[in-house]
Amino acid sequence: MHAAFALTCLLAVIAGLALGRAVWTDGHRAAEDTARHRRTVTATTVGGTTLRAGDRPSSPPLTVATATWYYPAHRTHTEAVPVPAATRSGETVRVWVDDDGRAATAPPDRAHIALNAAAAGAGAMAGTVLVGGALVAVRLRIVDARSGRSWETEWAGIEPLWSGRLRPGQGAGDD
Repeated sequence: MHAAFALTCLLAVIAGLALGRAVWTDGHRAAEDTARHRRTVTATTVGGTTLRAGDRPSSPPLTVATATWYYPAHRTHTEAVPVPAATRSGETVRVWVDDDGRAATAPPDRAHIALNAAAAGAGAMAGTVLVGGALVAVRLRIVDARSGRSWETEWAGIEPLWSGRLRPGQGAGDD
Protein backbone atom coordinates (compact mmCIF):
# COMPACT_ATOMS: atom_id res chain seq x y z
CA MET A 1 0.00 0.00 0.00
CA HIS A 2 2.93 2.34 0.64
CA ALA A 3 4.18 1.69 -2.89
CA ALA A 4 0.69 2.30 -4.29
CA PHE A 5 0.44 5.62 -2.47
CA ALA A 6 3.95 6.63 -3.60
CA LEU A 7 2.93 5.83 -7.18
CA THR A 8 -0.25 7.88 -6.71
CA CYS A 9 1.85 10.83 -5.53
CA LEU A 10 4.10 10.51 -8.58
CA LEU A 11 1.08 10.40 -10.86
CA ALA A 12 -0.34 13.43 -9.05
CA VAL A 13 2.81 15.44 -9.76
CA ILE A 14 2.73 14.40 -13.42
CA ALA A 15 -0.98 15.23 -13.74
CA GLY A 16 -0.49 18.58 -11.99
CA LEU A 17 2.39 19.55 -14.25
CA ALA A 18 0.55 18.43 -17.39
CA LEU A 19 -2.63 20.31 -16.50
CA GLY A 20 -0.70 23.40 -15.39
CA ARG A 21 1.22 23.44 -18.67
CA ALA A 22 -2.00 23.01 -20.67
CA VAL A 23 -3.68 25.88 -18.80
CA TRP A 24 -0.54 28.02 -19.29
CA THR A 25 -0.49 27.32 -23.04
CA ASP A 26 -4.23 27.88 -23.50
CA GLY A 27 -4.09 31.03 -21.38
CA HIS A 28 -1.27 32.47 -23.48
CA ARG A 29 -3.09 31.60 -26.69
CA ALA A 30 -6.31 33.22 -25.43
CA ALA A 31 -4.44 36.30 -24.17
CA GLU A 32 -2.69 36.73 -27.51
CA ASP A 33 -6.01 36.39 -29.35
CA THR A 34 -7.62 38.92 -27.01
CA ALA A 35 -4.66 41.30 -27.37
CA ARG A 36 -5.04 41.26 -31.18
CA HIS A 37 -8.53 42.72 -30.72
CA ARG A 38 -7.79 45.18 -27.91
CA ARG A 39 -5.86 48.41 -27.77
CA THR A 40 -5.55 51.39 -25.49
CA VAL A 41 -6.76 54.86 -26.35
CA THR A 42 -6.57 58.17 -24.55
CA ALA A 43 -9.93 59.25 -23.13
CA THR A 44 -10.99 62.49 -21.46
CA THR A 45 -13.22 62.34 -18.40
CA VAL A 46 -16.37 64.42 -18.70
CA GLY A 47 -17.76 63.88 -15.23
CA GLY A 48 -16.79 63.20 -11.65
CA THR A 49 -15.99 59.83 -10.20
CA THR A 50 -18.49 57.49 -8.58
CA LEU A 51 -18.27 54.08 -6.96
CA ARG A 52 -19.77 51.11 -8.75
CA ALA A 53 -20.14 47.57 -7.45
CA GLY A 54 -17.48 45.16 -8.71
CA ASP A 55 -18.12 42.52 -11.35
CA ARG A 56 -18.35 39.74 -8.75
CA PRO A 57 -19.87 39.79 -5.27
CA SER A 58 -16.45 39.36 -3.66
CA SER A 59 -14.67 42.04 -5.72
CA PRO A 60 -14.19 45.53 -4.28
CA PRO A 61 -16.14 48.48 -5.68
CA LEU A 62 -14.67 50.28 -8.69
CA THR A 63 -14.12 53.99 -9.09
CA VAL A 64 -15.63 54.97 -12.45
CA ALA A 65 -16.10 58.16 -14.41
CA THR A 66 -17.78 58.99 -17.70
CA ALA A 67 -15.14 59.49 -20.37
CA THR A 68 -15.08 60.27 -24.09
CA TRP A 69 -12.67 58.91 -26.70
CA TYR A 70 -12.37 58.47 -30.43
CA TYR A 71 -11.87 55.03 -31.96
CA PRO A 72 -11.74 54.44 -34.83
CA ALA A 73 -10.64 58.00 -35.42
CA HIS A 74 -14.03 59.19 -36.72
CA ARG A 75 -16.28 57.58 -34.05
CA THR A 76 -16.92 59.17 -30.66
CA HIS A 77 -17.59 56.90 -27.69
CA THR A 78 -18.79 57.93 -24.24
CA GLU A 79 -18.97 55.36 -21.43
CA ALA A 80 -18.31 54.95 -17.74
CA VAL A 81 -14.83 53.49 -17.36
CA PRO A 82 -12.67 52.54 -14.36
CA VAL A 83 -10.37 55.39 -13.32
CA PRO A 84 -8.06 56.18 -10.39
CA ALA A 85 -9.94 57.46 -7.34
CA ALA A 86 -8.61 61.05 -7.52
CA THR A 87 -9.51 61.59 -11.21
CA ARG A 88 -11.25 64.90 -11.96
CA SER A 89 -13.35 66.01 -14.89
CA GLY A 90 -11.20 66.97 -17.91
CA GLU A 91 -8.28 64.64 -17.07
CA THR A 92 -7.00 62.09 -19.54
CA VAL A 93 -6.96 58.38 -18.79
CA ARG A 94 -5.93 55.29 -20.75
CA VAL A 95 -8.85 53.03 -21.71
CA TRP A 96 -8.77 49.55 -23.24
CA VAL A 97 -11.17 49.26 -26.19
CA ASP A 98 -12.24 46.45 -28.54
CA ASP A 99 -12.24 46.55 -32.35
CA ASP A 100 -15.51 48.52 -32.36
CA GLY A 101 -14.19 51.13 -29.92
CA ARG A 102 -16.28 50.00 -26.91
CA ALA A 103 -14.65 49.92 -23.50
CA ALA A 104 -13.21 46.48 -22.74
CA THR A 105 -11.03 44.77 -20.19
CA ALA A 106 -7.30 44.51 -20.65
CA PRO A 107 -5.97 41.21 -21.97
CA PRO A 108 -4.79 38.90 -19.17
CA ASP A 109 -1.18 39.49 -18.18
CA ARG A 110 1.49 36.83 -17.58
CA ALA A 111 0.96 36.90 -13.80
CA HIS A 112 -2.76 36.19 -14.17
CA ILE A 113 -2.08 33.35 -16.61
CA ALA A 114 0.63 31.92 -14.34
CA LEU A 115 -1.66 32.08 -11.30
CA ASN A 116 -4.43 30.24 -13.17
CA ALA A 117 -1.97 27.59 -14.37
CA ALA A 118 -0.51 27.11 -10.89
CA ALA A 119 -3.98 26.85 -9.35
CA ALA A 120 -5.13 24.29 -11.92
CA GLY A 121 -1.95 22.22 -11.49
CA ALA A 122 -2.13 22.34 -7.70
CA GLY A 123 -5.82 21.44 -7.78
CA ALA A 124 -5.18 18.44 -10.02
CA MET A 125 -2.29 17.34 -7.83
CA ALA A 126 -4.27 17.71 -4.61
CA GLY A 127 -7.31 15.96 -6.06
CA THR A 128 -5.24 13.02 -7.29
CA VAL A 129 -3.43 12.65 -3.96
CA LEU A 130 -6.72 12.86 -2.02
CA VAL A 131 -8.44 10.25 -4.19
CA GLY A 132 -5.38 7.98 -4.08
CA GLY A 133 -5.05 8.41 -0.33
CA ALA A 134 -8.74 7.64 0.17
CA LEU A 135 -8.47 4.47 -1.92
CA VAL A 136 -5.40 3.34 0.01
CA ALA A 137 -7.13 4.10 3.33
CA VAL A 138 -10.21 2.10 2.29
CA ARG A 139 -8.02 -0.80 1.16
CA LEU A 140 -6.09 -0.75 4.45
CA ARG A 141 -9.35 -0.81 6.42
CA ILE A 142 -10.53 -3.82 4.41
CA VAL A 143 -7.21 -5.60 4.98
CA ASP A 144 -7.31 -4.72 8.68
CA ALA A 145 -10.89 -6.01 9.04
CA ARG A 146 -10.02 -9.28 7.29
CA SER A 147 -6.93 -9.66 9.42
CA GLY A 148 -8.94 -9.01 12.59
CA ARG A 149 -11.57 -11.60 11.62
CA SER A 150 -8.88 -14.13 10.78
CA TRP A 151 -7.10 -13.48 14.07
CA GLU A 152 -10.38 -13.89 16.01
CA THR A 153 -11.05 -17.23 14.29
CA GLU A 154 -7.55 -18.54 14.99
CA TRP A 155 -7.59 -17.23 18.57
CA ALA A 156 -10.94 -18.92 19.26
CA GLY A 157 -9.30 -22.27 18.49
CA ILE A 158 -6.02 -21.66 20.36
CA GLU A 159 -7.06 -19.58 23.37
CA PRO A 160 -8.84 -22.34 25.34
CA LEU A 161 -5.82 -24.64 25.01
CA TRP A 162 -3.34 -21.90 25.77
CA SER A 163 -5.22 -20.48 28.77
CA GLY A 164 -6.63 -23.72 30.15
CA ARG A 165 -10.15 -22.27 30.23
CA LEU A 166 -13.13 -24.22 29.09
CA ARG A 167 -14.82 -23.32 25.85
CA PRO A 168 -18.53 -22.61 25.94
CA GLY A 169 -20.33 -25.99 25.92
CA GLN A 170 -17.21 -27.88 26.92
CA GLY A 171 -17.29 -30.03 30.01
CA ALA A 172 -14.55 -31.33 32.27
CA GLY A 173 -12.47 -34.01 30.56
CA ASP A 174 -13.65 -33.08 27.03
CA ASP A 175 -10.18 -32.29 25.78
